[in-house]
Amino acid sequence: MPIFKQNPHPSSLIERPAEELLAAGTTMGAVELLVRDLDAMITFYNEGMLLDVLQQTGEAAVLGKNSEPSVILRQVTDLPPFDPRGAGLFHTAILYGTETELSAAVLNVAQRYPNSFTGTGDHIYSEAFYFNDPEGNGVELYHDRPKDKWIREDNGLYAQATNPLDPNDYLQSHADQNALNAANSTLGHVHLQVGDTGKARDFYAGVLGFEVTGELDTVVFVAAGGYHHHIGLNVFRSKGAGPRAAAYGLGRVDIDVPTEADRAALADRLKEHQVEAADDGRTLEFRDPWNSLIRVKSATAEKLTV
Repeated sequence: MPIFKQNPHPSSLIERPAEELLAAGTTMGAVELLVRDLDAMITFYNEGMLLDVLQQTGEAAVLGKNSEPSVILRQVTDLPPFDPRGAGLFHTAILYGTETELSAAVLNVAQRYPNSFTGTGDHIYSEAFYFNDPEGNGVELYHDRPKDKWIREDNGLYAQATNPLDPNDYLQSHADQNALNAANSTLGHVHLQVGDTGKARDFYAGVLGFEVTGELDTVVFVAAGGYHHHIGLNVFRSKGAGPRAAAYGLGRVDIDVPTEADRAALADRLKEHQVEAADDGRTLEFRDPWNSLIRVKSATAEKLTV
């Protein structure tokens, strides 16, 4: 049975004009984390999560696969700890292409960091394993089931659940140590803590142009192009939270749109809704209602460095 109570008045997936929506090819770019111990965090995401170090400077590192960044680690000093009841990061979700690749990564991080494991979930459209990194940031490792297995409700939204998933049975069925070096992954989605799900829906769907793809009483999921979700927005621990101050944890969320025209269209929507944004011709930066920084660039733009 699902853990979460179904919202009795969920949003339905209403068809909207294309100019109000993010392009279908929109994906997540990377999550930037502000960290205390850069070396320890690089080791966790590289040797534990099997992400490659794509770039490193004295105070920052970019990790990902196949030249595509998933996590940016930036060392900073003198920040307060993240308030677990405040707005910010719930988890960064790394998507693996097959059950075998997912199992290899899960087994690897569980063996190297045995105290980091926090749980599992069968979400109907995906199978997920949850961990905390050495500084307490949530990380999800997951694999998508084939899209024809995702369930649409009568209102057009995807069915939501967190059903049991036995980690030992899963690893026994799929794990292969030989897959360690071939465990390809991308940043699949980002899950944020917010103060109010209605306000979050209005901003991420109504202003930015994501579609609402799922909704329960304490969480809203939004996506582009029919994905189950690119961003989750929950009040599990943070209901009523106000704008966040600078703290360790979430630094920035990157979103990649397919073309410069798509980025320009979003800039126009932000202006129309009187959302303050900085646009340098390559990237568009703005903050959500809880002061979380978002950066949007086009997939055709020059690769950005740390």
